[in-house]
Amino acid sequence: MNRDKLLAWKFPEIRAAYTKRDTMLYGLGVGACLDPLDSRELNFVYEGKLQALPSMACVLAHPGGWLMAPELEVKWVKLLHAEQHFNLVKPLPFEGELIGTYKITGIVDKGADSGALLYLQKTLRTVGGEEIGTVGSTYFLRGDGGCGNWGTPGAVLEALPASAPSGAIDLPTLPIAGLIYRLSGDYNPLHADPEIAQKAGFPKPILHGLCTYGVACQSLIRAVCGFDATRLLSMAARFTKPVFPGETIRTEYWLGSDKSVRFRCLSVERNEVVMDRGIATLAS
Repeated sequence: MNRDKLLAWKFPEIRAAYTKRDTMLYGLGVGACLDPLDSRELNFVYEGKLQALPSMACVLAHPGGWLMAPELEVKWVKLLHAEQHFNLVKPLPFEGELIGTYKITGIVDKGADSGALLYLQKTLRTVGGEEIGTVGSTYFLRGDGGCGNWGTPGAVLEALPASAPSGAIDLPTLPIAGLIYRLSGDYNPLHADPEIAQKAGFPKPILHGLCTYGVACQSLIRAVCGFDATRLLSMAARFTKPVFPGETIRTEYWLGSDKSVRFRCLSVERNEVVMDRGIATLAS
């Protein structure tokens, strides 16, 4: 990468006007309605009593493929999503207009042969300036090590309890899940174009990390929030393996005593952990 140009990158203030249709499309993209006859599930994809999944905060006011800008010299084909978190101070509205502002908070150099971690933070506010919450993304730039450290890395996610999980929930994904999810704003061809996926070292397009994250979000809302999306206040996790569209995602969770939940996700078909060290906080 060209680190100087990366750190000097000027993020525009992004206004995100979104409607019920966008909220329903996001819900469909993360497979939020398995049974259209179940009113609790329908509330994520139907305007009658629509709820916005809190993980949708991660895609609103998306900055687009800015890391693909030639002058940054980032080997974007090798980019992977490493970690993600959000923290909401107010429930996410199911429609409206929000303003997203971005800043790079840190770079951790893993070495020329290993790559680098890039930490990016988004703040979402209403047009009137009221904060909705913050969203943090950590990107693993596999081809850009040797750049040097800068700024402050994100907080370290702790290992999961050694005890057996309190419960688990399995949710299938559609073979076309990536093609639906990308319509919420992330058009990285790695998730749609077989040729690009093969150049990146995968046998076929992989699911967006944030789609897996959205599946985990609605799994927790189903399992421990009584289908009430407003109860999930924050959520953080580390991506460990890609998911291929069509696989079943199992979310295992550990109930805490302080309104916190630990969790991880596995690909049922491959019996591999795809998201680890998860932690979420709940409202009463």
